[in-house]
Amino acid sequence: MRLALFHSRRALRSIALLTAAAALACAGETKKDPDAIGHRKVSGSLNFYSLAQEMALGKQLSIEVEKQARMLDDFTVTEYVNRLGQNLVLNSDVKIPVSFHVIDSGDMEAFTLPGGFIFIDTGLIRLSGNEAQLASVLAHELGHAAARHATRQATRNQLAGLGSIPLALIGGWSGLALSEAARAAAPMTALKFSREFEIEADLLGLQYLWKAGYDPTASVDMFEAMASTEKRQPGRMARLFRTHPVTTDRIDRAQKNIDELLPPREEYVINTSEYEEIRARLFAADRSAKTPEPARPTLRRGAR
Repeated sequence: MRLALFHSRRALRSIALLTAAAALACAGETKKDPDAIGHRKVSGSLNFYSLAQEMALGKQLSIEVEKQARMLDDFTVTEYVNRLGQNLVLNSDVKIPVSFHVIDSGDMEAFTLPGGFIFIDTGLIRLSGNEAQLASVLAHELGHAAARHATRQATRNQLAGLGSIPLALIGGWSGLALSEAARAAAPMTALKFSREFEIEADLLGLQYLWKAGYDPTASVDMFEAMASTEKRQPGRMARLFRTHPVTTDRIDRAQKNIDELLPPREEYVINTSEYEEIRARLFAADRSAKTPEPARPTLRRGAR
């Protein structure tokens, strides 16, 4: 009986994983079409969590994060970051409300909770060199939100451990999702996305950045700034560099996607005076940091 149960679970896990792989293959080409942004499904098919469950879970996790972290108490900065993020949301595939939150920390980190709750440290905002670079970070995290990576990753983790989970005791698939949600606060905030999901978020983020009118190469510039900082000050990038490692392959892949998938525009937004004011405001609040020189709104002409 135990042997039959083991084979049944293993078969179930294999079928589920094969179904997920087939769905990813079918959706792959659509995800590469920036003209279809907003009219395509990028969230996959295998997910134990309904959207309602995911949003409820994300809200609870967001509350926990805000209890433990020092949130930035500066309406001017937080409103700017949220407005910048909402502009990207309008040019994305996200189907749920998204909120952007700023943590007052010298760390350089950004992360996405289930249900569209995106957090970014002030340290990472200061690391960015212009508005397009900052937007590239938010766009990448938005890619995670649009593709529902948090709950899809949790689903995969649960599938990988099915051999030791007595489904009958927790009410089948729906029971599995609900029981996991009930105890998920700590694990979900530390969830590490698979390499496949990071690649997907990079691709979607580039498209959203381009769709919103920003120069997509700013994403490559931000990657290089992160890699340079980590090289000069190992550990400075905190969890972000460990969960979002910037490698030569990742940078090369981003540049290749820009060259092959994104039609050139006559001009791109690079920077704005508002970004410079916000960044200077953050540097002024951190007296140990050097205040940058202000810059005027910048446009970069695209290749024809």
